[in-house]
Amino acid sequence: MSCTIPAAPAPPSLKDLPKVAGDFKHELEGFKSSNLKNADTVEKVVLPSAEDVAAEKTEKALIEGIERFDTSKLKHTLTQEKNPLPDKEVVQQEKTHQTLLNGVAQFDKTTMKHAQTTEKVVLPDQQVIEQEKGQRQLISGIENFDNTKLKHAETQEKNPLPTKETIDQEKSA
Repeated sequence: MSCTIPAAPAPPSLKDLPKVAGDFKHELEGFKSSNLKNADTVEKVVLPSAEDVAAEKTEKALIEGIERFDTSKLKHTLTQEKNPLPDKEVVQQEKTHQTLLNGVAQFDKTTMKHAQTTEKVVLPDQQVIEQEKGQRQLISGIENFDNTKLKHAETQEKNPLPTKETIDQEKSA
């Protein structure tokens, strides 16, 4: 392989060079290259590691295996569609549903005729009104109940609890 080296560009003219400050220019003119230190140049050649080479070889082997695969080794199997395509009836139902939705969405209201609406107010009959009055009177009677109208009553025990003496007698018997 031969590679061509591009020609170096022409040096710029003095007019094109940037202006340099005076003290910096004086320092550059008095510069001695003997003041520079020698440095060893180190070439860095990065070679692939053993793992990289092994990985590349296995990758190549896999690709070659895929390219040279013999399809005659495959066995024929029957495929079962898990998601079959819809039949004509399903497609037709979906189309009619879609046209109905489009018809509702794009309905022209100007073709409608104006209609008068009449509100019918149904009043409750006399029985319902009387029943409601009775319930209101009952509720107000409960809310405004006067405890002073109650009569005092004495309670009499008809089945008194046994005394301690009777309990002891029954235990001893």
